[in-house]
Amino acid sequence: MWYTRTVKSRSLAQKLIRQGHVRIDGTRTLRPGARIGPGNVATIAHAQRIFVLRFLAPGSRRGPAPEARTLYEDISPLPVTQPPISP
Repeated sequence: MWYTRTVKSRSLAQKLIRQGHVRIDGTRTLRPGARIGPGNVATIAHAQRIFVLRFLAPGSRRGPAPEARTLYEDISPLPVTQPPISP
């Protein structure tokens, strides 16, 4: 998650994993060092949203954001907006 710039810091990525907010291929992972490879799908609950990412290639370094976006495909559902309440 840190290589792909999904979260801002390595410590935040570890915290999300340890708190159970990350699933790999539908299975909750509690190991920050879990391997993710091409074809794996990660579901991340963070900042009042759910992100779903299909990984296309492994990262070898934490490069710039445009490079990081080439490592995955974002297949997240659109955020649900609440309709206005009529008086």
